[in-house]
Amino acid sequence: MSISRSRYVEVLICFLGVGVTIVAGGWVLGVIVFGVHSLALQIGLGVALVSSGVACARLTRGHRAWKRWLVGAGAILLWASVLGGSVRPKNSRAWVAEAEKTPWAEISGDVVTLHHYRIFDWTDSGEVGESRWLTRSFRLSELRHVDFFMVYWGSPHICTTMVSFDFGPDGRVCASVEARREVGESYSPWAGMFRGYELYYVLGDEQDVVRLRTEVQPDNHVYLFRLPATPEAARIQFLDYVRSINELRHEPAWYHSVVTNCTTVIRQHVKPLGLKNPWSWRILLNGHLDTYLYERGYLDRSLSLPELKQRSLLQKLPESVPLTSFSDEIRRGLPGFELAHHSR
Repeated sequence: MSISRSRYVEVLICFLGVGVTIVAGGWVLGVIVFGVHSLALQIGLGVALVSSGVACARLTRGHRAWKRWLVGAGAILLWASVLGGSVRPKNSRAWVAEAEKTPWAEISGDVVTLHHYRIFDWTDSGEVGESRWLTRSFRLSELRHVDFFMVYWGSPHICTTMVSFDFGPDGRVCASVEARREVGESYSPWAGMFRGYELYYVLGDEQDVVRLRTEVQPDNHVYLFRLPATPEAARIQFLDYVRSINELRHEPAWYHSVVTNCTTVIRQHVKPLGLKNPWSWRILLNGHLDTYLYERGYLDRSLSLPELKQRSLLQKLPESVPLTSFSDEIRRGLPGFELAHHSR
């Protein structure tokens, strides 16, 4: 029995309608659950969503299936458009202490001044001890190296990535791209996919940002690699970070667990260098990012990758090491690092 061309079109429209309804409906539901911060508003939106579904079903009763699914998909897309425009990122929420202040920068000639440069002390239980938000200046002409951290906190397939800019005698700036949490919130990758968090940059001292991962959170495994960036390339990358933090100060943006996270944002910041970095599954499963970087020549190739990674694992420092020497001490003996004294 032959099927007419119009029937094929109807079936195709039905499949498209079902697909759009499931995908867009799932996104709408996720935004209501994770992105709306008022329980009353969540309930109201949920009731309105169900009511609109019932209304669409009643209005299209007696019509062909493809028309019903087309109307349903259109209604869900309208919901997605309304929520996409109304659930907006903000800088003014009740943030956790470590993300309380929004960093920003000023550039005057060779000097970049960072405001809300973070140097926190942490208790053994991982709570904030002393909070210090400073204003620090660095000379761009002193920027020498870019270093790369991989922080494994559970699965071998997922890690947190950070970069650190070495300004020689001026010190270092560690940049960590994170989900900005509110008081009482914990991180959830599901919430991160549905506008649950704003995008946040930590710019701070390694004795805060790195030490938190190596000394305070003992279950982490932290690896440190030197990247082969020239001083000029390091400056271009750092200034792109500065551009982004200044933009976020005035126009906050959403964090996304897959699209806009600690690794994909770093990839965006190296684009001004004109490097060819094709997309790879290892950018999503970033616990394997060291393999990607090694294959492309961005890590020390004088050693095999297993040996390089073994020797790049950071060890917990003795308590006798002063905090002011933390950055130098964690690099001591690591492949590719030649230490010089860094004044503060």
